[in-house]
Amino acid sequence: MTPIPGGRPHFTEGWGQDGPRTWRRDDPSVVDPSGAGFPVMSVVVPARNEAESLPQLVGEIASALRPLCADREDRRFRLGGFEILIVNDGSTDRTPEVLEGLRAAYPELREVRLRANVGQSGATAAGFRAAQGAWIATLDADLQNDPADLEALWRKLPGHDVALGWRVKRRDTWFRRVVSRWANRVRNAVLGQSIRDTGCSVRIFPRELALRLPLFHGSHRFLGPLLIREGARVVQSAVNHRARPHGSSHYNFRNRSFRVVVDLLGVSWLMRRPLRYEMVSAESPAVDHHRAEASARRYAEDRA
Repeated sequence: MTPIPGGRPHFTEGWGQDGPRTWRRDDPSVVDPSGAGFPVMSVVVPARNEAESLPQLVGEIASALRPLCADREDRRFRLGGFEILIVNDGSTDRTPEVLEGLRAAYPELREVRLRANVGQSGATAAGFRAAQGAWIATLDADLQNDPADLEALWRKLPGHDVALGWRVKRRDTWFRRVVSRWANRVRNAVLGQSIRDTGCSVRIFPRELALRLPLFHGSHRFLGPLLIREGARVVQSAVNHRARPHGSSHYNFRNRSFRVVVDLLGVSWLMRRPLRYEMVSAESPAVDHHRAEASARRYAEDRA
């Protein structure tokens, strides 16, 4: 992957002569904050009215990642643990009840419940902020993504910052396949990149990097380009794609075409307008809370 010129973090602390920090999978500093010595992964899954898919989805994620936590696993790829974050994006079906029933068998499972439906980008952003792991993986909740591919992407990460999946054999209608193929070509031409499948949700990247991304409605379709904007080194890997077994897609040509074009122009602008600065030092605040409270009371009394 060759990032477009200027594909650097939009803010950072302590840049040196060697350029911005990278978030390599083999960086020993990126480990479980609890001190176990191995990195922890948070699997973020936005879900709206996908109750029928959740039992199989959660079971397949656990089956894919639990072996990576075993003592016999190679230390280069071993996980200190993982969590499954189902971001309930204002579901009106039995999603909460289904998740409650799964907790006994899957202690790794957590629900992030949103007050109202905010869309996939908003739900994804909420998952980033609720995640506790040093690394984030993303999947769709409709079972078209194969959770087993997370293990393959994790094993490809050493020496890179980000692993992106690309769906070689799409299990969609011919119309969606054609639209997706042309959308990828247009995005890459406009952004000057070579991401094979920007719409694929199977990804792994550092949480620290995720929290730096400029997020907006529709940003979930541009996570790959935005990660490259941060200066990330990307590896791409073929992943499985399956037919949707339950329900129907929340997206159609009408609610994607015009918005995606507008979003693409916005992302193109963002790619060329990175904000960079180098922080030399920052003194720690020394706040006397009692004096601050007394000052606030005097101010309120004067205003009364």
